[in-house]
Amino acid sequence: MKKILFLLLLLASPVLAAPVADTFPDPVMETRARDLQRQLRCLVCQGESIDESRAPLAAELRHLVRVQMAQGRSDQQIRAFLTARYGNFILMKPPLQGSTYFLWLAPFLVLIGAGAVAISVIGRARKAVAENPPDLL
Repeated sequence: MKKILFLLLLLASPVLAAPVADTFPDPVMETRARDLQRQLRCLVCQGESIDESRAPLAAELRHLVRVQMAQGRSDQQIRAFLTARYGNFILMKPPLQGSTYFLWLAPFLVLIGAGAVAISVIGRARKAVAENPPDLL
């Protein structure tokens, strides 16, 4: 009988656990949570932090951050946990290392590529105008 009660209690423990609210009543904890959430990238939106994003995954990550904060974990421990789970891409500012060079260089590569395309298009347009000047009169 005791074993059955223990098993029922064990099965009910997730229900009995105190839920973590989406906001902390303590303004210091709330500010800390929002600051940490701004440092983490939404894996769905990719251009937004989980603090800004309204994607369901971002809501789950926000909740996960708050649960870990309520458990007493530091910001560094939470970032390390999420980085281990999702990789450096989850960080809005990933560390500069061999595996993240592409994340840091991609914006510059896109800018250089766009500049090369623009120069090419302008050069062709100038050449076409030089070969066939328009009649202005």
